[in-house]
Amino acid sequence: MTDTGRHEPPLRLTRADLDALPNYVPGRSPADLARELGLPEAIKLASNEVPYGPLPGVVEAVAEAVAGSHRYPDMGVVALRQALAERHGVHPDRIATGCGSVALAEHLVRATCLPGDELLYSWRSFEAYPIIAATSGATSVRVPNDAGHGHDLQAMAAAVTDRTRMVLVCNPNNPTGTAVRKAELDRFLDAVGEDVLVVIDEAYREFVTDAEVPDGLTYLDRPNVVVLRTLSKAWGLAGLRIGFLVAAPEVAAAVRKVVTPFSTSMAAQAGALAALAQADEVQRRCALVVAERDRVTEALRKFVPDVPASQANFVWLPLGDRAVGFGKACEARGVIVRPFPGDGVRVTIGTPAENDAFLAAAESALA
Repeated sequence: MTDTGRHEPPLRLTRADLDALPNYVPGRSPADLARELGLPEAIKLASNEVPYGPLPGVVEAVAEAVAGSHRYPDMGVVALRQALAERHGVHPDRIATGCGSVALAEHLVRATCLPGDELLYSWRSFEAYPIIAATSGATSVRVPNDAGHGHDLQAMAAAVTDRTRMVLVCNPNNPTGTAVRKAELDRFLDAVGEDVLVVIDEAYREFVTDAEVPDGLTYLDRPNVVVLRTLSKAWGLAGLRIGFLVAAPEVAAAVRKVVTPFSTSMAAQAGALAALAQADEVQRRCALVVAERDRVTEALRKFVPDVPASQANFVWLPLGDRAVGFGKACEARGVIVRPFPGDGVRVTIGTPAENDAFLAAAESALA
């Protein structure tokens, strides 16, 4: 077919409301930035990855699994669900797996919300939440973060209506790193009706050091509570994309019905099983991240005094309108961070050398 250069306006083939939806922004490629700046390498501190490589045994397990990649994986994810159940002291019927915890959040909305139903969450929080709501036909209800950059659970409880079907509590919160403590979460759960699903998104649970921040799994006696976890962060499987949820058996069963078939790949299942055998090494690596998180936070507060205490593997700089400029200044020095225009900048904790490079870039930009 010949292209004449004349183009009539196309017919509308996709939903018009998606035009207003922001794209999910991944971290920029460090190879591209290094090439652009003429540097041997650039540092990526934008995607909340752990910098220490795959856990022992993971590469070998994945390689062995790939030898059978002409076959479909176990759709029931039986072995991995059993291993997760044993680790967390629950029945396998309470567990569903998926392509990262974000995919499971999407499946939960599909399982609970019809068009017009409300999905409630704090803002700013995980940038995928509004995308999940819109693509599922649910109505987003955003409750502003409090002055400390965390969830205002009292305001969130007040925002629940008879149309609210699901509430997302990101704990610790991405991108601000702040965390909800037990007393306030208890009050919130007591205030929310039992017919509303409360999803506690704990993608960064392994980095929590505040004893007052509760483990969401302790709330499973409440049938309307769901806990999301991922193996992408502390467990080093970001490139394999695997997460899981723990919920009442009927909720987990509903999610397993709507999950994309075979979306927990053969390689991901094998890698996850190998990673779960390395709990001590995960704990050691998390301790390294936490020590660096505290060091970086203290250093940043010399220039930005209101950097909040983080319970995740990143820190938040509430720079407001200076966020984009700060991000560009860091990139000019070969360090990729994650600006949120008009709000702030999220910086992943890397190795000590990577963090030193970032702090030098930050001092140059902020001093």
